[in-house]
Amino acid sequence: RHLTVREFHQIAGRAGRAGYDTEGLVIVQAPDHVIENAKALAKAGDDEKKRRKIVRKKAPEGQVNWTEATFERLRDSQPETLTSQFRVTHAMVLDVIAREGDPVAHLARLLTDTHDPATDANPHLRRAVHIYRALRQAEVVEHVSSAQAEADGTPRLRLAVEVPDRFALNSPLSPFALAAITLLDPESETYALDVVSAIESTLENPWPVLYAQRNEAKGEAVAAMKAEGLDYEQRMEALEDVTWPEPLAELLRAALASYVHTNPWALEFEIHPKSVVREMVEHAMTFTDLIARYQLGRSEGVVLRYLSDAYRALANSVPPEARTPELAAITTWLATLVRAVDSSLLDEWATLHAGIADDGGRVASSGGSGQERAFGADDDGRVAITANPHAFRIQVRNALIARVEELAREDYERLGERDGLIGWTAGRWEEALAPYWEEHDWLGTGPEARAAGMVEFVGSPDAADFELAGLEAGEDAWIVKQRLDDPAGNGDWFLNARVDVAASAESDRVVIGGIALARL
Repeated sequence: RHLTVREFHQIAGRAGRAGYDTEGLVIVQAPDHVIENAKALAKAGDDEKKRRKIVRKKAPEGQVNWTEATFERLRDSQPETLTSQFRVTHAMVLDVIAREGDPVAHLARLLTDTHDPATDANPHLRRAVHIYRALRQAEVVEHVSSAQAEADGTPRLRLAVEVPDRFALNSPLSPFALAAITLLDPESETYALDVVSAIESTLENPWPVLYAQRNEAKGEAVAAMKAEGLDYEQRMEALEDVTWPEPLAELLRAALASYVHTNPWALEFEIHPKSVVREMVEHAMTFTDLIARYQLGRSEGVVLRYLSDAYRALANSVPPEARTPELAAITTWLATLVRAVDSSLLDEWATLHAGIADDGGRVASSGGSGQERAFGADDDGRVAITANPHAFRIQVRNALIARVEELAREDYERLGERDGLIGWTAGRWEEALAPYWEEHDWLGTGPEARAAGMVEFVGSPDAADFELAGLEAGEDAWIVKQRLDDPAGNGDWFLNARVDVAASAESDRVVIGGIALARL
């Protein structure tokens, strides 16, 4: 959209150096197509015949266009009248009730002494009454009779429950994040990332990143659906359900629905599951990598602000009992990354929290900046394949999915080239999969087949685990079970693999030391 007159004057009014210049220069650049047209006219000169032949370019479809008349209007018009944005919220009412003194008097003064135009009916009072009734119904506040209030010296309204110490007006869902973290399994291999996802769900959405993630997901989905032979209408219908990654979305939304019953101040807020910091950890990405992957050069400020907010939330909202060494490492890495890009985003905040211990996953203020490093990178910025276990798991999953795709195409020669050294020749692959083809006509390779729930990692297998998977035992190895997506939806066929971790670290690639096709 075009800027409003007030917004334009706010921006233009900052031209020049404060305290030095008495005036500043504002330059407004014309759109690209206008510049191209002007160049073409200048090249034609005074030749009217050439000027008539020029095909003038138009603004790209969907782009907001502006002209010199737009600039003149913004420059010469009077700024729009300011309107009050005052709004009564659950958090505001709770904060007033928790103050010393008479909360009724405080609220009355707050709701009537505003910059809103005078009206016969004050909508703020009605809103406050609605919130009060909701709080009483949830037994969060209680009403004390006038006689009792005078006898006890207590206010007529008071909190019946203790509002969380970490509750803040600017982050009303922080207490919910604390509650959601208690639902996670600390023994899970993805616990640290799940905590990150719980925190990210309470942050404002960085829309440029999410739109780019959604576009990438739709592109991958279209390619997969074309490979499966779906027609255009089927693809378009299926694409309506494709969005950006939303880790733990089902768990978090169900938790919030339960949370608001006893914490009604969260009723007017929504969680936004997303995976920005989590994706950077899982894919061993730096800030520059993220910007380049999603072509976010014009939105670097939005992305960097989001990452700094994520660091503050991780550093300030995760209780010590929930902070594992890996989570502390992720928090420290994120602070270091943000500081390497722009230290000013964290320095002022760090100064306010002076004396924070490093073992809490927080970094003290520093004016310097350093090299961007991905999570798990060494001092040279190199990420060993096994240094970041989350990124390593993704590479292992990709290695197994590549084999599943070749199985679906019955490309046994390529499979034999991959795994001939461990005894899985083309003939052995074909023979092992023959029973599957006797039951099913095709093997899925789409989003369902690639879902995280289709893969199981056994990080420290014993002899019984190897025997159950049909694999030879090995030291310093993982067992990875890739469930096959069959047409009947039985999910009873598995591609099991023994991943040799030490050999992978040495060769800097995923080394699969054993394979088995198994059926439940």
